[in-house]
Amino acid sequence: MSFSSMAKGEMARIMPRKHCCRVAELTALIGMDGTVRALARGEPALVMSNQNAAVARKIYKLCKILFKSLTIQVAVTKRPNLKKHNIYHVLIPYQKWMVEALRPLGLTVKGGGGEFGWQPVSLQDRCCQRAYLRGAFLGGGSVNAPEGTYHLEIITRNHLHARTICEVMEAFELNPKVSERKQYLVVYLKESDQIVQFLNVVGAHHALLEFENIRVVKDLRNHVNRLVNCETANLNKTVETGVRQVAMIRLIDERIGLEKLPAPLKEIARLRLEFPEASLKELGQMLDPPVGKSGANHRLRKLEEMAQQLREQG
Repeated sequence: MSFSSMAKGEMARIMPRKHCCRVAELTALIGMDGTVRALARGEPALVMSNQNAAVARKIYKLCKILFKSLTIQVAVTKRPNLKKHNIYHVLIPYQKWMVEALRPLGLTVKGGGGEFGWQPVSLQDRCCQRAYLRGAFLGGGSVNAPEGTYHLEIITRNHLHARTICEVMEAFELNPKVSERKQYLVVYLKESDQIVQFLNVVGAHHALLEFENIRVVKDLRNHVNRLVNCETANLNKTVETGVRQVAMIRLIDERIGLEKLPAPLKEIARLRLEFPEASLKELGQMLDPPVGKSGANHRLRKLEEMAQQLREQG
């Protein structure tokens, strides 16, 4: 099971206790998944479709709770390809009392059920805002596994719905971005902290903990890799410097002889020949008396200047 499916399964099991929150969540689900279709006998129906069975069950339960006077039907479209998910449909055929039943959800019925209008309901309470975001994610959202690139998105065709989702996210100090993908609008979050906050807002606490656990391991692994890369780069630099300095000292030895050098320069020259891989700090500690990194570097720079003069003399 993917991380996104696991998160949706957890959200689908959350049933709001308050009537207003149930209305808010179902409103978002209808806004995401609801369409008007003609049934086999030609009568229009409001149809909510989803590939996730747990989400479809939640839509059905919410409809049964909120629309006690209406007939609710369920259908399944089976895909011939085994790798494809079935599509689950919750249908509300046009019927008596439908106009009154759907009005609290911001839905208007026109043309004998042939057309449905949708307006977002008032979301003043925080609990309803949480429920609305949960419904929007269940209807058209996905989140990448934290092992990869951090990304959470909610896709909708409706500009008003996209704007409402952004406004509700912003009420929880989230910073959503919006992009266009063909005929869809994509509301998305890219930062890991923002995704964690979203999962907390919608009540997906198990998914949140799983996300955080993986993120901690991932961040630690990246930190270790950076340290290893840094150490490797420093080691390579030390070795390259050592090889260059050994060649420089051998040139001085061939031209004038190390014995003619001042004692401090002669001492560090012999140590560098013996320990070409040693760092400046390590070389400084080998001297008698020991000197610091800057002291060792100063002596080697003197040798380098001397070698450069010898090269220029030919």
